[in-house]
Amino acid sequence: MGFGRVWIGALLLAAPLAGCGDAGSDAPRAAFEERRAALQEAIADNPQAIAERVELARVAISLGDGVGAEAAVNGALAAGGNDAALRPLLARAFAMQGEGQRALETIDGGPIIPEMIGEAAWVAGDVHLSNGDLDAARDAYDRAVRELPRNSALWVDVARFRDANADTAGARDAVDYAIELDKANSAALAYKANLIRTAAGLKASLPWYDQALAADPDNAKALIDQAATLGDLGRYRDMLAALRHAATIVPDDPRIYYLQAVLAARADNFRLARSLLQRTRGEIDDLPGFMLLSAIVELELGGEAVAATWADRLLVEQPYNFTARRILAAANWADGDPDGAIEALLPIVDRDDADSWSLLLAARAASELGRQGKAADYQARAASLSRGEAAPFAVNYDYGLLGRAADSEPLNPAVAIPAIAADVANGNGAQAVARATRLRDANRGVGDAHILLGDAALAAGRFDVAVQAYRTARDLDAGERTTLRLANALFRAGDTAGSSAAILALRDSQPSSIAADRLAGHLAMDLAHWDEAIAHFERVRARIGNRDVVVLRELARAWAANGDEVRALALIDRAYRLQPLNAEIMRIYADLLAKRGDGQAAADLREKAVQVGR
Repeated sequence: MGFGRVWIGALLLAAPLAGCGDAGSDAPRAAFEERRAALQEAIADNPQAIAERVELARVAISLGDGVGAEAAVNGALAAGGNDAALRPLLARAFAMQGEGQRALETIDGGPIIPEMIGEAAWVAGDVHLSNGDLDAARDAYDRAVRELPRNSALWVDVARFRDANADTAGARDAVDYAIELDKANSAALAYKANLIRTAAGLKASLPWYDQALAADPDNAKALIDQAATLGDLGRYRDMLAALRHAATIVPDDPRIYYLQAVLAARADNFRLARSLLQRTRGEIDDLPGFMLLSAIVELELGGEAVAATWADRLLVEQPYNFTARRILAAANWADGDPDGAIEALLPIVDRDDADSWSLLLAARAASELGRQGKAADYQARAASLSRGEAAPFAVNYDYGLLGRAADSEPLNPAVAIPAIAADVANGNGAQAVARATRLRDANRGVGDAHILLGDAALAAGRFDVAVQAYRTARDLDAGERTTLRLANALFRAGDTAGSSAAILALRDSQPSSIAADRLAGHLAMDLAHWDEAIAHFERVRARIGNRDVVVLRELARAWAANGDEVRALALIDRAYRLQPLNAEIMRIYADLLAKRGDGQAAADLREKAVQVGR
């Protein structure tokens, strides 16, 4: 792999475990299985039984058995059951088998008795949500809730719908009401766990998964989500135990293989990871984490062309996924395509805050193409180890046209967000904040609306507005994207203590966050808390390897301050090999060499540092 290999292992961290599935069923599976057996026995004794067949259909639905539900409904119809009463159940059975259009056609195929109108609307809402038709889903769920206002399971689906609409606050309210209606609703408790995981962190979600599994120990989806969360916390034994339990219930669930593949890749067993990914049978190929992991695994196994294909697929959906761009660049470089490598990296290296790895690879590719000036520029930027601030918005616009469109539709994000970007780029910060405030006011339960306002306010120098907006966003989503924004805004507002507290809170709630450990390490360095700094930076190094020069440099400084000059020297030597033109690294290296008694080597490095600094 050459250049790419020293870095590519870190990309495993970009294939997060948590968040790869839905919540689980709403009652203990064992009880449903017992009831199904009893109903089947009753039907065998009385082939004309209708009520038992209808109940059997509902039990099959609760067990996730769409085929069994369809058979039971058809049996009830054949025995003389009321078509107008059974149509929604048949539609549900079709929807569970992935036949959404057939489900909708069944609902529309004839009259439905008043008692089943709510259930029919519920099925329609689920189908529309699955199809991504959120407007139709909203109408259907509104009708369902009017008809079935105290149905706990329905409110879980309403929570999913609101979550899909980015209405985090609304999703919380819906799932809380579902739990209020039925405190033993395992699906509601598991979905609450998923929301808590986003809002308050991995650790905070675990008690809710425990409650969901106490209500139904065989809730396979909850087991899988719990396993993913445990994996992100580094509790791999517990994760595997949960996955093994889930495998006894849903042995062919592709998410089980995916999670196992992530673990195999993190253990550098890429052949096993590839085998596990292939066992998903293409069922989750569209999952971004799956595409990312597939690209990493193929790149590690020498399948550069296949890796590039996976990365390309992901970039179609997420063009600003810089991890995927780095994979694509590494794959193209390894495959002898420097042009392709640079093309993949341009959206990264054109930014002021480009990382040194991307700049170094771009420098090598440019050099191979004979573009020595560009290569030197990339090399110099990489050697500086400095970070600029990228503009919060990417802009490609007709300023007047965007402004007029946003004025006519101020609450339409599709036109308002580009107009805000244009305002920021043209120095019209007050207008950008005003537009973003209107969007926020209309979407107070949507975290992204508060983030947008914070970004606009930060760009306009309104640090007080930015801090408040990011605080509200963090109340809805306490992940990296919100907390790091808040920490940055607090720091720029002069509240270094608040910034530090935000970073440490992220570190506590998301132990797998590399960014939190990295920033916490810098804070500890500023305070001369060397042991803490070492702990933070060593965790980062354990996750990403020896590719980050800043981490190596800071570790060298901290170990030296702690009196371990042997470790410090080894670390600064690694940093120097990665960045031989960085004057600061040369000076640190020279000081350590001088302490070891190698005065000539120290003097040579100091002279080189002076020459580079000119």
